[in-house]
Amino acid sequence: MRWDNLSVDAEERRHLPGYREPAAVRTFDAPEALDVRFYEVQAKSVLNKVPKASAMPFRWTINPYRGCTHACTYCSWGETPILMGDGRTKRLADVRPGDYVYGTVRRGRYRRYSVTRVVDHWSSLKAAYRVTLEDGTELIASGDHRFLSRRGWKHVNGATSGRDRRPHLTVNDRLIGTGQFVAAPEDAPDYRRGYLCGLIRGDAHLSRGPYRGPDGRRQTLHRFRLALIDIEALHRAKRYLEEERGVITREFAFPSLGRSSMRAIRTQTRDNVSAIFDVVQWPRRPRPEWCKGFLAGIFDAEGSHGEAIRICNTDPEIIDWITWSLRLLGFQFVVEDRRLDNGLKSVRLLGGLEQKLRFFLMVDPSISRKREIEGIALKSKARLKVESVEALGKGFRMYDITTGTGDFVANGVVSHNCFARPTHKYLDLDPGRDFEREIVVKVNAPEVARAELSRPSWKREHVALGTNTDPYQWVESRYRLMPGIWEALRDSETPCSVLSKSPLLLRDVELMKQIHERVGFAANLSVPTLDERAWRATEPHTPNPRARLEAVAELNRQGIPTGILIAPLMPGINDSPEQVERILELAAEAGATSIGGIALHLRGEVKGIFMDWLRSNRPDLVPLYERLYARGAYAPKEERRRISALVKPRGRMSPGPSLRGTDPAPGDGPSSRRQRPPPPQPTLF
Repeated sequence: MRWDNLSVDAEERRHLPGYREPAAVRTFDAPEALDVRFYEVQAKSVLNKVPKASAMPFRWTINPYRGCTHACTYCSWGETPILMGDGRTKRLADVRPGDYVYGTVRRGRYRRYSVTRVVDHWSSLKAAYRVTLEDGTELIASGDHRFLSRRGWKHVNGATSGRDRRPHLTVNDRLIGTGQFVAAPEDAPDYRRGYLCGLIRGDAHLSRGPYRGPDGRRQTLHRFRLALIDIEALHRAKRYLEEERGVITREFAFPSLGRSSMRAIRTQTRDNVSAIFDVVQWPRRPRPEWCKGFLAGIFDAEGSHGEAIRICNTDPEIIDWITWSLRLLGFQFVVEDRRLDNGLKSVRLLGGLEQKLRFFLMVDPSISRKREIEGIALKSKARLKVESVEALGKGFRMYDITTGTGDFVANGVVSHNCFARPTHKYLDLDPGRDFEREIVVKVNAPEVARAELSRPSWKREHVALGTNTDPYQWVESRYRLMPGIWEALRDSETPCSVLSKSPLLLRDVELMKQIHERVGFAANLSVPTLDERAWRATEPHTPNPRARLEAVAELNRQGIPTGILIAPLMPGINDSPEQVERILELAAEAGATSIGGIALHLRGEVKGIFMDWLRSNRPDLVPLYERLYARGAYAPKEERRRISALVKPRGRMSPGPSLRGTDPAPGDGPSSRRQRPPPPQPTLF
């Protein structure tokens, strides 16, 4: 334990997923650490490979500290129905990694539904709140959970001032979605008979009649055949026939004459065909469950889903039963008569996406492709105004998932999840805490780094530090992990660089000089602004930017090539030419060897957090950012070019030596590894 002068008030042991040993949870009484908890863990590995899909110009990084800046716990009640990728629902508690659910993505002007994969699922005990909407939808979630409203993402509860200040739901806010999901039909005899009636009348061949055999004798021929492209409906019919009527059918490949391959079931026994004739008889007093099954069956047979749901048929009696069933279940529709010779008519469902989902969930057709809502915009007339938000006064077992889109659809409304889970596995930390108050400390990072960098397989590629969390955040002054990591990099002759927002890195300047002498080293300090208000608003817990510029000057005096990154540059906040010009002047005075500027990146969870901050502090800029970041995490190329032009050295300013070098080839001796410093690291704001 390196923190010898720590005054521990409370200590406990706690298991965190991903770590073999339990974490020691520590707090201590000091002004800079009030309400901060440190989870000391034994890491299995600290040398991390950056995904190939990343735009970063390096492939390896070391992060001795791991905070939860983008990993707050947003969770909901386990009974909450989640819209799955096949158009059905499942309890949140029953969703598992690998499942597919509907999330949303922004395309053009609208947010649209999109199938996404579940990559994580977890649970915890949390205080519960009930959110009631105008249409009767009820949502039970923790106070930190966020729902999408017409004014952006909002937490279930919060405050307008003080430490708990954040965007939160209030009465009259309107959520985005279609409203509460209806229950799926019960898989009961009435439903099954209705389904078989609709599917068989719509798409099967069923007959019995006289037949003269080869010997001239008259016989009765019994025939049933159902051929379908969609195997889901075929298998449901086969199962229902067997379970409800004891009808055993044989499945076979059906000749499709060049079209999509088809499968079919058939039977030709008298008893089986008679049983099927019996099951498709129109009921005298149809119950709602029969109507649901009938609509599901006839939709699988003759239905289509495009801009609207339509069911077509030439039989007037079937059309009458379709309209009668829809009316009984409360759907609105129109009958479209195409005036064709065969009498074909279409029954078209009215009401947009809200009624489409209600139809799919209430009647449950089996063919998944006909239930797709991929790409449909989240436009709905559902009455989703918030009527009340009440604390339930007790804890519930709550669940959450991580999806590829960062959200999912919970009981008809768009619900946020923690987008950072794919890279920061769930650590069971308290919800709502920010980076500075929940810090995982890999106390064995120096030893693990030395072991990993000493492996014969290590090719001494460039390692960039400070790419995720700042290795020189204030707690490093107590744990002192970085000296051991620098020594491991030095002894393994691995080229490296560091990006930080803290002058604390001056403490290790001698080790940096040794690395630079052997294989090349570069430092960069992030200086996004000199404006006091902008700095405190966007980086409230970081050292003063002017102190960072002083550190740049000192490192360069010590022979360490050090540049600055004016990053992130945020349109309308710190990108005025006057602001940037002053930073460039001070950077030149500090001898900065490189000056770079990077436009704000808004990846995953960061985007929601930053947009919430904008809505609270700079609502005038919200339209601009929605336009700039409508298509993803990066600003458009034109905006990035403008940012780059802002930070180009002026005529009186030298850009300094190039910071672009090449990594040494494996096996090169120390003398041949002397090289120019590596390229500057962009920030992962």
